[in-house]
Amino acid sequence: MHSFGHSYIHPLQNSEGVALPKKFTFPFYYEPHPLCVQAASQLQLYLENQTDFVHNFGLDPAMDGLVIGKMFGVMVVKQADGTLGYLAAFSGKLAESNDLKGFVPPIFDTLDETGFYKIGEAKLNQLNKEIETFENAVELKKAKTKLTELKEASQKELAAFKSLMKVEKLKRNQQREEAKQLLSVQAYDVLFNKLKTESIRYQLELKRLKKEWDKKIEHAEMQLSALLEPINQLKEKRALLSASLQKRLHEQYQFLNAEGETKDLLAIFKNTVSPNPPAGSGECAAPKLFQYAYKNKLQPIAMAEFWWGASPKSEVRKHKQFYPSCRSKCEPILGHMMQGLNVEDNPIEKNISYDKDLEIVYEDDYLLLVNKPHEFLSVPGKTYNESVLTKMKRYLPKAKGPLLVHRLDMSTSGLLLVAKSERIHKQLQKQFIGRTVKKRYVALLNGELEQVSGQIDLPLRVDLDNRPQQLVCYEYGKPAVTNYEVVAIENGKTRIHFYPITGRTHQLRVHAAHIDGLKTPIVGDDLYGTKTDRLHLHAEQLTFTHPVTKELLNIVCEAPF
Repeated sequence: MHSFGHSYIHPLQNSEGVALPKKFTFPFYYEPHPLCVQAASQLQLYLENQTDFVHNFGLDPAMDGLVIGKMFGVMVVKQADGTLGYLAAFSGKLAESNDLKGFVPPIFDTLDETGFYKIGEAKLNQLNKEIETFENAVELKKAKTKLTELKEASQKELAAFKSLMKVEKLKRNQQREEAKQLLSVQAYDVLFNKLKTESIRYQLELKRLKKEWDKKIEHAEMQLSALLEPINQLKEKRALLSASLQKRLHEQYQFLNAEGETKDLLAIFKNTVSPNPPAGSGECAAPKLFQYAYKNKLQPIAMAEFWWGASPKSEVRKHKQFYPSCRSKCEPILGHMMQGLNVEDNPIEKNISYDKDLEIVYEDDYLLLVNKPHEFLSVPGKTYNESVLTKMKRYLPKAKGPLLVHRLDMSTSGLLLVAKSERIHKQLQKQFIGRTVKKRYVALLNGELEQVSGQIDLPLRVDLDNRPQQLVCYEYGKPAVTNYEVVAIENGKTRIHFYPITGRTHQLRVHAAHIDGLKTPIVGDDLYGTKTDRLHLHAEQLTFTHPVTKELLNIVCEAPF
């Protein structure tokens, strides 16, 4: 399949006998339906062999140009005659275009040269050029330099004069002290008044100097202000044009839903945390797929999105792997677009409970260590209260203080340290802050590692577009360092020990999966790898000094996998 043809609806091969899903895919947490896997395979085969467009995905080392991997989406749809087909879409632009043969069209074509957006963009570019010309003018640079030099000269001369005044004041004080011993009262009064007049003269001179410099500086500021005025006017004009262009653009993005209702971006984001739609809202694959399906009376059956190309430097993105829709842009939009559709429940919102008592691995009068089950919260969340903390409060009704000394990600199982009093909590926390607590995690990686041991140093920050996922970011990320040691390789999987030096959110998961880390995600990682029955990551060992007995405790809780 080297060409997509002219139709937007592509035939699904080998779909006979595959049962349709009872509900439409929940796009933010899903396992792709077999029909979507089939559609994605067909699209990927096309991408591997196509000659319709040129784009550097980073898969061909010989190819020139900027490497840009892409998210692609497929939506299985039922046509009016009951036959199945699939739609294909890409996020953003592809090959410098947002409307390519065989892929559903954009919600609004921002690249249309005759459209208001391109015309407005050209006006903005012209304003930017004018502003740049004014800002690079020789007269402006001279005026700025002159003002800086005057201010520096003013400070220098005034500082020197104040130093002179201090020296002269000391001299006058000395003269007064000596005169008290030597002169008569009458002669001393004459000298006192003379010295007083001298002091006033210095103060008046300082005022005069200040006034003189203020006048020079004010004149230079007026000259600079006159040169800046046209720049400020142009910037104001640019801001107004940009705001009106953005508003008009947001109004053009009209999204349908299954009930036939239409809302624009401004209406969709009105009651969200950020009422201003993020840049690129509506340009992702998922909204394009829904829009085309609704406009053409096609029934959405299932959907999936996958990454095509080299992994970016910040996110964890693997070639051909399926990923959920982004949250910051798509969650409000798809929330509207899926109204009227029978959608799968959000599995994350299913009741997080653990009916049994928690396993206590070690306990004494001052502290205890508990084995946290996987997919169970350390502390209460926004929606669910049940957690290790709430269970510990019931188990230790007389205990005071925060109890939990540290936390584990919900998906991670293993040792959690609990203090029975505020004093013990503070002492234990001090050890964590001082990094004297030794932690060992065991994980199973989805692949075979060549390296036997080493260190991963990749700074992390939250992905603002896709919370709670983390990004590698050298500019704003917090330091994140992990030592590791391979234990065994079995059935194409690597059993590994992680020794985290820092304790960032998802640190071990990102360090394992990232292209600059181990490039091998943890088995069952639904965020950075492939979902299975569980995340195979377990906090296996904690070594710390007992705050009362001063004994070195080394507590081990073996992994259940």
